Amino acid sequence: QVQLVESGGGLVQLGGSLRLSCAASRSVFSIEVMGWYRQAPGKQHELVAQIFSSGRTNYADSVKGRFAISRDNAKNAVYLQMNNLKSEDTAVYYCNIPPYPWGQGTQVTVSS
Repeated sequence: QVQLVESGGGLVQLGGSLRLSCAASRSVFSIEVMGWYRQAPGKQHELVAQIFSSGRTNYADSVKGRFAISRDNAKNAVYLQMNNLKSEDTAVYYCNIPPYPWGQGTQVTVSS
């Protein structure tokens, strides 16, 4: 069974940066779109960023200009560079590489 493993989360101060990684146990070369989602306590699961095989990206308005998604097909991976983190970015972050099953997520906590 294909597995997705997210990493890179942690505790960071307001305004800090983190880089999340997601590695798939199978090739992602043919995957059209890959993305990152997050879920904060008491809130709905929400899309953070997407990247298409063409290189086109899509971001939630709340993270535009602060986050950057990238993919490395050779490493079967997708990344999320998060800069200028805010308290409202605190959440569990999940990568999504359909049709593979969701991973366990990685916790990001922004402290003030």
